[in-house]
Amino acid sequence: MRKNIVAGNWKMNTTLQQGVELALEVKNLLTEKPNCEIVLGVPFVHLASVVDAVKGSSISVSAENCADKESGAYTGEVSAAMVRSTGAQYVILGHSERRAYYSETNDILKEKVLLALKNDLKPIFCIGEVKAEREAGTQNEVVKTQLEKSVFNLSSEDFGKIVLAYEPVWAIGTGLTATPEQAQQMHAYIRGLIAEKYGKAVAENTSILYGGSCNAQNAASLFANADVDGGLIGGASLKAADFKAIIDAR
Repeated sequence: MRKNIVAGNWKMNTTLQQGVELALEVKNLLTEKPNCEIVLGVPFVHLASVVDAVKGSSISVSAENCADKESGAYTGEVSAAMVRSTGAQYVILGHSERRAYYSETNDILKEKVLLALKNDLKPIFCIGEVKAEREAGTQNEVVKTQLEKSVFNLSSEDFGKIVLAYEPVWAIGTGLTATPEQAQQMHAYIRGLIAEKYGKAVAENTSILYGGSCNAQNAASLFANADVDGGLIGGASLKAADFKAIIDAR
């Protein structure tokens, strides 16, 4: 059975002290074991401290990115090995903001995925179309290309370590959200592509999260879909009570 996962993506928010406080607040709200895995995606400088803060709970910790190089003279970069050394278990890769603002291509992301896996990190790999592509009706082709160019090179065993996050770019931080029907259609299409490439068993075991203005109000209707296995949550993960409400919706 595939995992249900609710992951927060704090992005470039919170100081170290605020981040530790938020992580502890989330931890303290989880008085009962949730029926899904909880992941906190936090800035690099928070990783070790947040790992320590959530110790003994059911919360896992993720970096928001890692470098596409193993080590060396790459000033300011943070390698997958460095991320893993903090105790983090996950890394978010391919987020639309990284693709758009930092020119991360499918080829760069392919290298990042390989290095993450080499260092025993589980990638949460983001895919999704921009508004113009949705309006042109090319969203399926866009998502298929992102998968083929960055993760469909993996063996079945390695692909089984990947979590996918479908994030329609037009819904991230805009207040717009894919309808439950749109989310289910795309998630089912993605699962079908995985089945074609790796077989039904691998497809059925792959967790596919929805991201894009998912909040406490719409989470339950999105998560009710058969192929939506949870969410990658942006702004709503910065308030512990809102994040807990989304967790409860799973």
